[in-house]
Amino acid sequence: MFADRAKIYIRSGKGGDGHVSFRRELFVAAGGPDGGDGGKGGDVIFEVDEGLNTLYDFRHRGKFCAQDGEEGKKKRCHGANGADIVLKVPEGTIIKEAESNRVIADMSGENRRKVILKGGKGGLGNMHYATATMQVPKYAQPGKPGKELWVNLELKVIADVGLVGFPNVGKSTLLSRVSNARPKIANYHFTTLTPNLGVVDLDGGRGFVIADIPGLIEGASEGVGLGHEFLRHIERTKVLIHMVDAASTEGRDPIDDIKKINQELLAYNEEIARRPQVIAANKIDAIYDDGSGESPIDKLKAEFEPQGIRVFPISAVSGKGLKELLYYVRELLDQVPEETVVFEQEYFPDEFDINMDLPYTVQKSEEEEHTYIVEGPKIEKMLGYTNLDSEKGFTFFQKFLKESGILDELEAAGIEEGDTVRMYGLQFDYYK
Repeated sequence: MFADRAKIYIRSGKGGDGHVSFRRELFVAAGGPDGGDGGKGGDVIFEVDEGLNTLYDFRHRGKFCAQDGEEGKKKRCHGANGADIVLKVPEGTIIKEAESNRVIADMSGENRRKVILKGGKGGLGNMHYATATMQVPKYAQPGKPGKELWVNLELKVIADVGLVGFPNVGKSTLLSRVSNARPKIANYHFTTLTPNLGVVDLDGGRGFVIADIPGLIEGASEGVGLGHEFLRHIERTKVLIHMVDAASTEGRDPIDDIKKINQELLAYNEEIARRPQVIAANKIDAIYDDGSGESPIDKLKAEFEPQGIRVFPISAVSGKGLKELLYYVRELLDQVPEETVVFEQEYFPDEFDINMDLPYTVQKSEEEEHTYIVEGPKIEKMLGYTNLDSEKGFTFFQKFLKESGILDELEAAGIEEGDTVRMYGLQFDYYK
């Protein structure tokens, strides 16, 4: 089954927490801190797999998480890093942030492997926080959390030439005749639901890849039918072949058909509508001479060749005129830059990183009743630049305690009005 869209949840690994421990050795009465650092969380990585041509695997599983880093260990041992998760996708897959639909990465061209979400950094163990004033730190830094994101995956076919036209004009027949593709051919409206790719071989190794873009209908640019699903496959093509039923076997006007398709392309993306075009006037062996003197081919040439769009009369069934058409398409491709169309990054997950604060601990004193001790480099740093003797400084101090969550933690620990709080030589009574 072909699938060219999927929505999935991805999450990188959380960094392991730093460890709190102290040396306990024979003949060492009070060993210093030796808690190790936490391991880094795993990354979420997307990688191009040449053997894939569909996003079908992502339809059955919608959640992908990298492994968390391990907590640090005693004796200064570092926790193990979490394993990365590598998601294999076909070339041409675009990864977009689901809510804004902005591009995170386009897995095309030279972009074969991309880290989309980085794992959280491991926290520092308590061995890093020993100072002259705090030689037995009982806190460690928590690991940074992993990042999480809902993303849309879209597969945009990579082909040099896009074959466009209304249903039943013979696109699948042409593709099967000029390339190695074997599309299913049937006579019903909205025939092809899957973009079929084929390689056209020309003399001297000057071949190209052609894609039979599913049949367009009026209103496709507004999402009518499966319009947007199909139109996006044209975005990477360099040259467009408009295929029309020159014999009007179903009563359609070929000139009107081309104009309508160009209107849909213009409404969807102006840049696509400006790309080189050529008209393949198919079913010439079924053209009926009505005696008017001007054939449908002459009418097409009179309408479009003054605009610089060549018209080639062909028969996809018998092969008549195909050689001339294909070699002209090759000439157009030679005039277009070789680079694959790669969509620029618009959304940067790293910009939404969470800033982790330095750690602190809130605990009840084991030696003194109704006394709580608050410690940590965050507190020590704040007290170093705050003048608590001034009204302004003390107001800042109170605001800091509230916004950092210290007051909430004191209350969670069971503090009551009148109890004592100690912070690095500072002591005050707690009142709400």
